Amino acid sequence: MLNRFMLIVVFVPLAIILIALAVANRELVAFTLDPFNPGNPKLTLTLPLFIFLFLALAIGMIVGSLATWVKQGRYRKLARQRGVEAENLRQAVSRAPSAPQGPVPGSAQGQALPKPTN
Repeated sequence: MLNRFMLIVVFVPLAIILIALAVANRELVAFTLDPFNPGNPKLTLTLPLFIFLFLALAIGMIVGSLATWVKQGRYRKLARQRGVEAENLRQAVSRAPSAPQGPVPGSAQGQALPKPTN
């Protein structure tokens, strides 16, 4: 239920904003890759402005995700190492002989503690 609520609260307004942005920016704009000759048709791309905006948003999300993934690499490596260490310890415990079942000599099992002296 909470997931559905968050979906409605976050994505519905975002969708409305993106649709309004796309409708308001339908005008064709030229994007050129040649700063010295902007009129070069081979290096100029003419598309509606909202497509360029959405592409910039998508590229930003991808670059940000990759940067986060790279930055958190040391934590993933540490988690892998600790997982291998935990598995090795589990295997060592399963191979180890079991502890003796009877009372250990010299222990206080079954005996009362001495009375305290004042």
